[in-house]
Amino acid sequence: MRCLQAVEKQDGNSCSRPLCSNNMKILVIGGGGREHALVWKLARDTPGAHLYCLPGNAGTAAIGVNVPISAEDVGGLLAWAARERPDLTVVGPEAPLCAGLADRFRAAGLTVFGPSAAAARIEGSKRFAKEVMHAAGVPTAAAEVFTDSGAARVFIRKKGAPLVVKADGLAAGKGVTVCDTIEEAEHAVAEALDRRAFGDAGCEVLIEECLVGEEASVLALVDGERAFPLASAQDHKRAFDGDRGPNTGGMGAYSPAPVVRDELWPAIRSRILDPTLAELRRRGIEYRGILYAGLMITAEGPKVLEFNCRFGDPETQAILPRWDGDLGVALLACARGRLDPAAVRWRPEACVSVVLAAGGYPGSYRKGDPIEGLEEASQMPGVTVFHAGTAIRDGRVVTAGGRVLNVTALGADIREARDRAYAAVERIRFAGAHFRRDIAARALRARES
Repeated sequence: MRCLQAVEKQDGNSCSRPLCSNNMKILVIGGGGREHALVWKLARDTPGAHLYCLPGNAGTAAIGVNVPISAEDVGGLLAWAARERPDLTVVGPEAPLCAGLADRFRAAGLTVFGPSAAAARIEGSKRFAKEVMHAAGVPTAAAEVFTDSGAARVFIRKKGAPLVVKADGLAAGKGVTVCDTIEEAEHAVAEALDRRAFGDAGCEVLIEECLVGEEASVLALVDGERAFPLASAQDHKRAFDGDRGPNTGGMGAYSPAPVVRDELWPAIRSRILDPTLAELRRRGIEYRGILYAGLMITAEGPKVLEFNCRFGDPETQAILPRWDGDLGVALLACARGRLDPAAVRWRPEACVSVVLAAGGYPGSYRKGDPIEGLEEASQMPGVTVFHAGTAIRDGRVVTAGGRVLNVTALGADIREARDRAYAAVERIRFAGAHFRRDIAARALRARES
C-alpha cells in the first residue's frame, strides 16, 4: 500500500498525518482541459484514490465521478465538500478563488490547494497586481489606470501606439487587447468603458506600454513561504496562425519554452517570484497555491505581463505530462504549508498540446456536435487527448464548449512531440472544428537557429 505523507502547518500548529492512496478522496473543481489534465495526473500518481470533478466533462467522467455543480457556485461546492469531506481539494479556475472559495473551505476545516481571495487579487485585479509589482520592484510594463473613456483617449493620443489595453478584472482571458494603432486602442477602451463588453470587470482599464520580446509562462508552486518554479511553457493566445485574429483562452501550448534560457531562471526567482511573495506577506497576505507569471522575455531580461492565481490553461496540459514527480504529494504539501523540492522533477521529453476549437470560437459557436476518432487518436504513441468543452449525450461524446479538446503528445524533442500531436489531430472529427497549425513553430525556429 502506497501512502501520501505531508506535514500540516495551519494556524501555527504542525502535525504529521498520512493519507493513504487506497482511500484518499480528491476533489478537483472545474470542467475544462486543465481540470481533465489534473485528474489524469492525480489518477496516475495516486492509484486507488477516489477522484471527483465538479462539474467535470466527458474526459473526467472516464476517470472519476462528475458532480453537476458549477465551479462558480461557491455555496453549492462548499455544501458538497462539507458533506463528503475530501482529503484534498484542487481548484482549477480563477473565478471561485477570487470569490473566496479557498477561504470558506479552510474555515470549514478542509484542505485546499489554492490561494485566498486576498491573494487571488493578483489575478482578479490588474491594478492591484501592478501596485504589488511596483512596491516590490518587479520589472513590468509602465501603466496608467482609467475609469473615464475621454481621459483614456487623451492619454492614448499623447502616448501614441503601440499600446496594450487591459480590463482590470476577470474577463475569461479575453480582456487584453494589443493595439498597433491609436484607433485600435480607442476602440478597445470604448468596448470596455462605454459598451461594457466585460461587465464590471471592465469598469477600470489599464493602458500599458507594449513590451517587445517573446512571451513565456512560468508557473510556480507556492507553499506560503517559498516558490518552486515548474517547467517553462509558451501559450498561443491568438485564434489564427501567425498570431493573428482575436485573443482566445489559448489555442495551444508547449513545454519547455526555449526562450526561457537556463541563465534566466535566477532572475525569474530573485527579481519576480520572491519579491512578489515578500510584498504580499508584507501586506499580511499568505499565498498557497499556483502563482502563474506571464512573462515577456525582453532584451533587458524577463518582465511580467500579468500574474494568474491558478494553473494555466492550456499550459497545464503541456506541463503535467512532463512532471515526473507525484502531483498529489506536491499539492497536498503546498496546501499544508511545506513542500519538499524533491517532489518537483521532470521527464526529459518535450510536450506539445494543440487545441481543437468549435467553429466560430472565440465568438458564438455551436454545441452538441458528435466527436469522432477520439479512441483512435488516444491510442497513438505518446498521445493523450484532454477534454475541455465536451459532454456525454445518448452515450456519445459531443461538443459542449468553445475549446473542445487538447490533443497532447510527448516526444524526444519539440519536433517529434509536435508531429505526434498534429497526426492525432487529423484523426479527430466534429462539425466546424478548427485549430492552429503553427503551435510550437517558434520553438522549432529557435532550435534551427
